[in-house]
Amino acid sequence: MNKIKALFFLFLAMAVVACQDAPQTEKQNIETGDPEIEDLIKSMSLTEKVGQMTQLTLDMVCVGEPYNLEVPHRLSEEKLDSVIRVLKVGSILNCGGHTYPREYWLATINAIQQKALQNENPIPVLYGIDAIHGVNYTDSASLFPQQIGLACTWDTALVKSLATMSAYETRASGIRWNFSPVLDLARDPRWPRFWETFGEDVHLASIMGETMIHGYQGEGEIDSLHVSACLKHFLGYSITLSGKDRTPAWMPERQLREYVLPSFKAAIDAGALTIMVNSGEINGIPVHIDKTILEDLLRDELKFEGLAVTDWEDIKYLVTRHRVAKDYKSAIKMAIDAGIDMSMVPTDLEFPVLLKELVEEGAISEERINKSVRRILTVKKKLGLFDSQTPSMADYPKFASKEHQDLCLEAAEKSLVLLKNENELLPLAQNKSLLVVGELAQSLNALNGGWTHTWQNNDPSFNTPGRLSFLEALQQEYAKCSFLSSADFQKNPNIAKSYDVVIAVCGEMPYTETPGDIEDLNLDDEQQGLIQAIERISTPSILVLIQGRPRTLGSELNGVDALIYAPLPGDFGGEALSNLISGTINPSGRLAFTYPKHPSAHTCYDHKYTDQIHIDFSTNAVQPLFEFGSGISYCAIDYTNLSLDQKQLGLNDTLRYSITLTNKGDRATRETLMSFVSDSVASITPSVKRLRAFESITLEAGESKTVDVLIPVSSLAFVDANMNWIVEPGVFGLQVGPLTETFEVYE
Repeated sequence: MNKIKALFFLFLAMAVVACQDAPQTEKQNIETGDPEIEDLIKSMSLTEKVGQMTQLTLDMVCVGEPYNLEVPHRLSEEKLDSVIRVLKVGSILNCGGHTYPREYWLATINAIQQKALQNENPIPVLYGIDAIHGVNYTDSASLFPQQIGLACTWDTALVKSLATMSAYETRASGIRWNFSPVLDLARDPRWPRFWETFGEDVHLASIMGETMIHGYQGEGEIDSLHVSACLKHFLGYSITLSGKDRTPAWMPERQLREYVLPSFKAAIDAGALTIMVNSGEINGIPVHIDKTILEDLLRDELKFEGLAVTDWEDIKYLVTRHRVAKDYKSAIKMAIDAGIDMSMVPTDLEFPVLLKELVEEGAISEERINKSVRRILTVKKKLGLFDSQTPSMADYPKFASKEHQDLCLEAAEKSLVLLKNENELLPLAQNKSLLVVGELAQSLNALNGGWTHTWQNNDPSFNTPGRLSFLEALQQEYAKCSFLSSADFQKNPNIAKSYDVVIAVCGEMPYTETPGDIEDLNLDDEQQGLIQAIERISTPSILVLIQGRPRTLGSELNGVDALIYAPLPGDFGGEALSNLISGTINPSGRLAFTYPKHPSAHTCYDHKYTDQIHIDFSTNAVQPLFEFGSGISYCAIDYTNLSLDQKQLGLNDTLRYSITLTNKGDRATRETLMSFVSDSVASITPSVKRLRAFESITLEAGESKTVDVLIPVSSLAFVDANMNWIVEPGVFGLQVGPLTETFEVYE
């Protein structure tokens, strides 16, 4: 009997309910195989193997029908037997329902694992969840900004701390697999999953994604405080032609390699254990059957050895949506042949039955099945599932602690972007009288966005007790703070004369995935009417936009005195916004995307020179409402003394420059130093500029700092017509804040 079997029978004999996790001590190459894993595979039946490749939703083992479970949700012993004991299903995910106490999840997951222990080969179940901004299905969990908000902080150390905290609280809930981060680029604001990304720039997304992997998984072997990350969604998911979810992408390989692939490569190089496949299709081929992407690119080129899982029902969609397979069984064969390891089925029991038939009929070899099973079992071993089961409550004393809550508040504060502050209207003294207008001011759901307590986050009854809406936070800070609906204000805008300042709150209520598809990038008529109304009043006005993507406003906001963008800052977003307005904090967020002025003019910052051609043949066609990287604080920052160490560099050299930043304000501030480089002439038309480096600099009141920045010349490469990354000799431009310099690269 091998060691894995022995361990499991030991746990069964002891009737373990909860025990301490143990870190792994060995790291094995998945493709060459771990001897214990190989012994286990040899002992497994075909039913067990195809079961390991099957992932069902929690609904399939609970009382009731999928999408219509009895409440409160509870496990069905009969269904558990059918799924775990008969079909030997190897993975369960939770994405429906709503939040429950931590005790509920620990008991539920432990019961599932105990059922798995009863099998001849007692292989643990891999349980997964979309804990994308904290473990959002657990009561009182610490919820921080969504990914787009994290990107707007430009603070990699903070992002790592948040991912580490999220991993801790996810493990405290008995869960070891997190379907995060999203590494798709937000190049089109119509796309409803814009807010789940790190923004439009490939360098920023790559750095943030790599950082989050280290936070989730730790720096070495995954221990009891960390989880497996899952990269989403490989590959090209966000670059749809229509801007809508799960619709076709048309994309040449060169653009895919230069803009779409690097963020995934960085995360794979950082050690990400699992990856989720793009639900859509590229150039007419669904990614789930594209062996060029799933094998040639992912496995052979990127050397990814981990587990590749489908998204929701995507193998079945090969029949019903993409129409490339005549039936479900044919679709399964196509997907497995292409390189899929695990199918997020997730609500039928046909998949393992049909996959087993395909092997028995000789349509798929058992060795091909073994390859996926090997990857799945290795991930389970790396997560310590073979060594321990559900933890106890006492193992994680920091769950929802003040330390974690303070970190979430810090992140919310740093995510907020102040885009306009005419005549230094902000911050507001506490004796000011405020009129807050717009229903979103009352909504904690709006501050969190989707994947919060429920899938769509459309039920306020599950909100975290004690967390404040923006209006509630303001009313705690300001004694004279009244509320009026948008419709009532538009009927009687003269009421503004009775107040010192009007704060209008607009944006979007939560949505997730396809339900967030829109036909018009403009805000709705009601909210545009509110913006127009506050622009006409004489009372000073502040516009707060709570939204995960930049909705166009039908105005250039010339009549608005101050503008704040709140990128789904999470449970502490109301308090963070109040702190910004009162001056308790000095805003430091910067846009991680370009904010368009018009609904059909969403051009990214790294556009080509021909994008700038105007109808009058001038070159000023690209005029966004706010540029990528925009944001101000309550302090003016002077950029001076930009100096290059040398202006002629070889291909293997590093560009070194120094610059002096001076805080002209009377309080400490944090400045994000962004380095943009432009290639003057290239064989592939160059972008007007590309972000090549960034870092956060803290400056005390009146302080000056000289900062040294290093940019390897190799990082200036682009993908040429032969699909090679190259740097061509020539003249380059460097832009840092308002300052520019040039340098030359020689062969």
